[in-house]
Amino acid sequence: MDNLTHSLVGLAAAKAGLERLSPGATAACVLAANAPDLDILATLGGKWFYLHHHRGITHSFAGTLALAVLIPCLFYGVDLLIARIRKRSPRVRFLGLLIASVIASATHPLMDWTNNYGVRPFLPWSGDWYYGDLVFIIDPWLWLVVGGAAFLLTSKRTWQTVFWTILALVLTGLVLFARLESYGLQHPNLVRALWIAGIIGLVVIRLTGILQSWGSKLALVALALMIVYWGGLGIAHRSAFSQAQAVAQKLSAQRGETLGRVAAMPVLADPFRWMCVADTDRATYRFFLSLTDRSDDFTGEVARFEKPQGRDAEAFERASKDERAAIFLDFARFPAARVEGDCLSELLVQIADIRYTEPGGQRRGTFSLEVPVNCDAGMENKK
Repeated sequence: MDNLTHSLVGLAAAKAGLERLSPGATAACVLAANAPDLDILATLGGKWFYLHHHRGITHSFAGTLALAVLIPCLFYGVDLLIARIRKRSPRVRFLGLLIASVIASATHPLMDWTNNYGVRPFLPWSGDWYYGDLVFIIDPWLWLVVGGAAFLLTSKRTWQTVFWTILALVLTGLVLFARLESYGLQHPNLVRALWIAGIIGLVVIRLTGILQSWGSKLALVALALMIVYWGGLGIAHRSAFSQAQAVAQKLSAQRGETLGRVAAMPVLADPFRWMCVADTDRATYRFFLSLTDRSDDFTGEVARFEKPQGRDAEAFERASKDERAAIFLDFARFPAARVEGDCLSELLVQIADIRYTEPGGQRRGTFSLEVPVNCDAGMENKK
């Protein structure tokens, strides 16, 4: 998930009661909820070094626990130093801060697991990826629910109100002006209307003070609603996955292929629409399903990415030995490859992760790459 969501969850957890465990617990919760993303420092080694280490050891059980312990140690050490300088007693309660940090830290890998990017929780012993496939990597409804509760509980002072106002304006600008359709969303104007209605509702609640007496219960309700939301998405995912398997079985049968892995993955802000990817022995398919479509015959658009054969398969095999390609293929859940050019000029192997783009597609970054391959006489003669 994005760091704004992690921060809002950490803040809501603090306001739900963790802040009472020790002075500084609120700051520790927000920091702990984001701490596993310290792997951003891996960008200093280049984008492929970063891809290799992103959602790595810091997102594992071992790494998350280590960070959860480190944060209260730092807080306690700084408070102890200040106490000695000012000749007063330490204020931080280490045990309370530790409990708050462990709980807030645990939310990070859990939330990252819910999307289709995945986590590797058993590092350093196992590098296997696990995917929840429930929530898109950015979810405006979580911003509204969890952020709304945090706003109502932490907008007592003028500077706090100004901060939340600026944040709401920035997010509203993103929702209103971003090309939501490019993320698989079919009804962007409906999402925009619901977002505006949600923002207006929060402002009305804040001005009227309707929920003022709820206190920390408001944060608990928001976190509970997030879990209920996940549960609803889990039910929707089960239905989408079942439909995806049926469609994939028909697609593979039409071409006499053997069906392998199938996945149904969320799209932005629409729990009824799912991006599906199916892998067979000869190709990878990508298509979108709508849970509101009751038709027995799938009529949606299907993208088919044929797996390399003959010369292209050998070119892909050679390209996969490239250090960058090895890192990418370890990350890619549904890799697809296309070979461009020839042995007389230049042979390029384009590799992409179908979850995010396609070989030669415009959305590249760390989700695709091109590897030049040297030809020899044996490869040149293959078809």
